[in-house]
This record gives sequence, structure tokens and C-alpha cells, in this order.
Amino acid sequence: MASGVAKQFRSQLDAIRAALFSVSPDMADKPWREGGWTRKEIVGHLLDSAANNRQRFVRAAIDGSYAGPMYAQDAWVAIHGYAELPWKTLLEWWNVEHEILASIVDHIPELRMDASCTVGDDAPVTLQFLIEDYIAHQMSHLKQITAE
Repeated sequence: MASGVAKQFRSQLDAIRAALFSVSPDMADKPWREGGWTRKEIVGHLLDSAANNRQRFVRAAIDGSYAGPMYAQDAWVAIHGYAELPWKTLLEWWNVEHEILASIVDHIPELRMDASCTVGDDAPVTLQFLIEDYIAHQMSHLKQITAE
């Protein structure tokens, strides 16, 4: 049975998904602000975040703790070439990545939500904090993607 954290995670992902899929492909290549990433690159950054957080969530759930690196966000976005990919591809990829993450969160035992997680040089936080912060991060970038 999914925990309250897992149910909230899925609910918030559903809202983010609906908002992302309502963004016009015409907006995808436009930077959200002068000199900023395009909407495609922001979604790509969210994909990179999903990949990195998948490792964090799984390792903390299995091992009871996690300690690992930050990642070079700009370099990750550049090396993936998100700006050249079709908007539809990026949205489908986002959808699959987040279905996988939601499944992981569904299967994390409640007692592991307190697992200690250290990312880079940041202070340790709980796995539950990482999960909740992940959604806050998605929401923050969603505002950029949907900005006029």
C-alpha cells in the first residue's frame, strides 16, 4: 500500500503533467527569459533531475542512507542536446521518467522515509525531504515553462 508521501507525490505529478502537456509546441523553443534556457531545455533539466533523483531515492530506500554528488546542470543539458529534440519526445520522456519515479516512491517502505541523504556538500536531509523537495523543484521550473 502506498504511503501518504507516495499518494501526494503522484497527485502532484499528475498536476504537473497536465500543465506541461498544455504548453504549446510553439513555445518549446522560446527561452523563458532573456538568456535563459528554452522550455525544451528546462524539461530536459527536469529529466536530468529525475535521473539523478532516481538513484538517490532507490539507494536511500535500499541502503538506509544515501551520499552522492551534485551534478553539473548546464553541462548535462548541453550534452543531451535537448534543444534539438521534438517537444513531443521530451514530454513523452518526462511522462515515462515520472511514472518510474512514482512507482519507486510507491514502493519505499514508510520506515525508510527517515533515511539520511547527503547530496554533494549539502547538509543531510531525510529521504522524505528529498522526495518533497523534488516536487517543489518541478513546480518551480513549471512556472518558467508556462510563463508568458
